[in-house]
Amino acid sequence: MKLFLSIANIIDNINIRVGKIVIWLTLVVVLVSATNAVVRKVFSVSSNAWLELQWYLFGAIFLLAAGYTFLRNEHVRVDALAQRFTRRAQIYIEIFGIIFFLLPACVLIFWLSLPFFYESFILHELSSNTGGLIRWPAKLLIPVGFALLILAGFSQLIKCIGYLRGDCPDPLARPVGKTAEEELAEEILAQAKLDAQQSVNTTETGKGR
Repeated sequence: MKLFLSIANIIDNINIRVGKIVIWLTLVVVLVSATNAVVRKVFSVSSNAWLELQWYLFGAIFLLAAGYTFLRNEHVRVDALAQRFTRRAQIYIEIFGIIFFLLPACVLIFWLSLPFFYESFILHELSSNTGGLIRWPAKLLIPVGFALLILAGFSQLIKCIGYLRGDCPDPLARPVGKTAEEELAEEILAQAKLDAQQSVNTTETGKGR
């Protein structure tokens, strides 16, 4: 089991490294989008290449970060019922889901995406839009992204079995601290309170006059 856990650790490190790179891609997307918008509005100049670069990068973020998101237990889970079960029962459900749903679906998409990418690469496929980019790098993201998700699935499967054997920590435990959704909800609530307070202050100032 130690060998398999070591393999799982290697897979996790790969997805963590990819995830950290993708975080910076998010900043690049923001800069590209902002620059493209400013140039288009101020100088009335637009480029299909820049527009396509935006969705290429967005696709890269979505696909390449899938494995990292799964590693962090941040994928959407419909677990209202499962939360009522014991942790071991939840682990068994996780194993069932990985074996019969996650891995088959990901392997199928990965397999079907290979000729999709290969044909585009061989033909040096270009965008149908004037001045657009080559297409194969975007299509390459599909098999690469799903390969990372498949690896993450195998890693999670190993850790689930290891947990049942008492050889590793709980793989379903979320990282210590608040989730991204909780932080966002708090920010929205804080901003709403601030806006409400400013509205009250404005009203009182108007009455004072």
